[in-house]
Amino acid sequence: MRRAIKLLVYTVLTAVFLTSCGNGTSLQSYFVDHQEAKNFMTQDLPLSMVEIDKSKFTEAQTEAYNSVNKLNFLGYKASETDAETFKKEVENVKTILSDSKYNDLMEFSDKGNKIYVKYIGTDEEADEVVIFGSAKDMGFGIVRILGDDMNPEKMVTLMEALQHANVEEGQIEDILNFFKE
Repeated sequence: MRRAIKLLVYTVLTAVFLTSCGNGTSLQSYFVDHQEAKNFMTQDLPLSMVEIDKSKFTEAQTEAYNSVNKLNFLGYKASETDAETFKKEVENVKTILSDSKYNDLMEFSDKGNKIYVKYIGTDEEADEVVIFGSAKDMGFGIVRILGDDMNPEKMVTLMEALQHANVEEGQIEDILNFFKE
């Protein structure tokens, strides 16, 4: 009996040790660790709360839109006095997103700011899609898109459609106000 308990304790300690020696911080733990930190804001948005005119969506875009359940947003508001902190936090996020589990989906520039889109999963099905963009004068934002049976290729077409969609500012007013203040 004593030997069995000893073996059990060693097994548990080994499991804890191996688990704690993972690849570092995950994006989810970064969200949790920073949700109440200074200059950060988080918001969970069920997609049903964001009204978008889907009448001009293609079949692939509609399918991609319907596969999304919710959006998790984490934003950091830059200030002139915290330039070093901003730089450090951007590097932290880039380090997390450089993990091999994140596949590159697309990159684009919007008004001179680079936006990265990555996903976790296979070419046929994404478990999570991540959008990360930053601007020195405003800060940065990360959106985790969570859903079921999300196809990365179709998500690209959806993102292209959403870039040109009219989203009511009232629906994302809290986020916009956070960066304006």
